[in-house]
Amino acid sequence: MMMSSNNMECSAKAKEEEEITKISLMRSLVETQDPSSKEVDDMTIRRFLRARELDVEKASSMFLKYLKWRRSFVPNGFISPSELTHEIQQNKMFLQGSDKKGRPISVLLAGRHFQHNGGLDEFKRFIVYIFDKILARMPPGQDKFIVIGDLDGWGYANCDIRAYLAALSLLQDYYPERLGKMFIVHAPYVFMAAWKIVHPFIDVKTRKKIVFVENKSLKSTLLEEIDESQLPEMYSGTLPLIPIQDS
Repeated sequence: MMMSSNNMECSAKAKEEEEITKISLMRSLVETQDPSSKEVDDMTIRRFLRARELDVEKASSMFLKYLKWRRSFVPNGFISPSELTHEIQQNKMFLQGSDKKGRPISVLLAGRHFQHNGGLDEFKRFIVYIFDKILARMPPGQDKFIVIGDLDGWGYANCDIRAYLAALSLLQDYYPERLGKMFIVHAPYVFMAAWKIVHPFIDVKTRKKIVFVENKSLKSTLLEEIDESQLPEMYSGTLPLIPIQDS
């Protein structure tokens, strides 16, 4: 039985009112435990609540862990490109354009990723640097971004399970409800072996946002979400790729 439009509107309004109430409850809880949380806006609080199905206690615990991690991992408030020498040299991450909802679009050329002397620590710093760069380009009222993960040329030499799991952990633990959608394109068959290892670690909400796109429907699929004027040239759009450090 389908819900009427009036019932759907009432349901949406009730959910919105519930979120407003729980944002207030959570704010009172976290501000007593960490005064720095007073500087955080309601959209951030809401994201952590949604990530924990509006459970105030679980969301508060997650949020307080985030604040503690952020102070420890990014003590200066930002990560400098000088801390990311090996990662930036690989020239694999790009940021340009927005989709039809105003969500910034990032492009990852995964075939350019290799393990290096900077190790996992530098990779983690790079992931946080990427997220911070993307968030700085968020238009008012928007809090999600798009990723096009391009696996063209990806082979076993590029396979780095520890890095994939580290990036996933950072996204899910400290940047909840930030990923709008991830398009995985040009995925070779050999990638599925790595995917089978990583997949169990992806939470259900995140899995729903990941779309494998067949080559034959690549352009049409991307155009459903992204105007041609905002699509990178390599996908038959008009925008050149802009390296993340230059965006």
